[in-house]
Amino acid sequence: MVRLAGPLVFTQLAQMGMGVVDTVMAGRLGAVNLAGVALGGVVFWPLLLLVAGIVMALTPTVSQLHGSGRSHEAGEAVRQVLWIALASGLVLILLLRNIEPLYHMIGVDPQAIPITVSYLSAISWGVLPVLGYFALRYLCEGLSWTAPAMVISGVGLLLKVPLNYWFIYGGWGIPALGGEGCGWASATVMAFQLIAICVVVRSSRVAVARVFSQFSWPDTEAMWRYVKLGLPIGMSTFAEFGIFSLMTLLIGRLGAETVAAHQIVNNISGLVFMVPLGLGMAASIRVGFNVGANDFSAARRSGWVAIGASFGFALVAVTALLTLGPWAVSLYSTEPQVVAVATSLLLIVAVYQIFDDVQVIAMGALRGYKDTTGPFFIAVVCYWFVSLPVALVFGYGFFEGFNLGVTGYWIGLACGLVCAAVVLVTRFDRVSKKYARAQRGQSEAAL
Repeated sequence: MVRLAGPLVFTQLAQMGMGVVDTVMAGRLGAVNLAGVALGGVVFWPLLLLVAGIVMALTPTVSQLHGSGRSHEAGEAVRQVLWIALASGLVLILLLRNIEPLYHMIGVDPQAIPITVSYLSAISWGVLPVLGYFALRYLCEGLSWTAPAMVISGVGLLLKVPLNYWFIYGGWGIPALGGEGCGWASATVMAFQLIAICVVVRSSRVAVARVFSQFSWPDTEAMWRYVKLGLPIGMSTFAEFGIFSLMTLLIGRLGAETVAAHQIVNNISGLVFMVPLGLGMAASIRVGFNVGANDFSAARRSGWVAIGASFGFALVAVTALLTLGPWAVSLYSTEPQVVAVATSLLLIVAVYQIFDDVQVIAMGALRGYKDTTGPFFIAVVCYWFVSLPVALVFGYGFFEGFNLGVTGYWIGLACGLVCAAVVLVTRFDRVSKKYARAQRGQSEAAL
């Protein structure tokens, strides 16, 4: 599990690192630029992950084909999913380039809106390349080869820093673009990632999937099958990341400094979250492989190993957040108000860390069984019917005496994550136990 998860964790950290680079470099331009990039990111990433979740249907599909010795059939699955990515990606681009009225309607800081809109317009050029990259990356991971994504993401992160500097501050024929430059740098890196993964898939052991061996027209029946499997994955991801985004938009009413502090804490907690997220992907691959091989006892064991590992990591993460948190905040901003608010919010992050880590592992393990619809409804209930009401009560100020501002919003997030962890772990236990029991029954019947 660790050998498989290690590259995945590094990949997720590198992907998240690009957002950290944006936050740090935009933050050095002031709270308004940081708020502008943050308000753009909280719309872009959940919508992208919604579409990417459909593409993620490839991971359990390919891993089960791999486990049953039919890896050569994976290429057709990839080609059909790429058609889905193309269609949904074009819709996403259109939405991103016409979303400015949303910010005015919510009433976020008007100084940040022009930066946000230009950032989204720039980064939208990377939507189709990054969706293609995700599809081929999930093919590699479904075949239990996680190193390519690790290397490509690492190189992409190294490219992101100089590209950010170039587009933000200008030079060599490029004008200084400020926060908008972060979007152009990200789009450029996404194009590089697609080119790199295409080279890997065509000229490595992944060529066994025969992705580029032929052209396939859209097969509506197959595409619908992948949409039914992947859409709940995307919606589950959107439900979780979307609630964080909505909170950021609502916090946007509290001023640029508060948004900046919230974004810093979001960045730090997101970095920590990348470790269990990578471990959850590994759990999905291992569980899916064992399900494909009809070894349901091993599938159940793989899931519990990952959950136990995430719990151990969470204890380390809590300690690090409580001891190193203030220092980490100071790397993002030197404005006293921003630093003070961000440091206080890290205490809440430390409290819910264990539950956040465990719930994403349970979600990943369930995907290995192709159990995606149930977890989607769980995510919706926990994040939108638990987190949101609590956040509105304590953060929005509906009731006199309960208005805690930005702290209240984070309390709401914590409540939803605790709920999700309990319910998803319970569901994994029941689903995995049902499959393992059925396998034992078949073995006894054979004897």
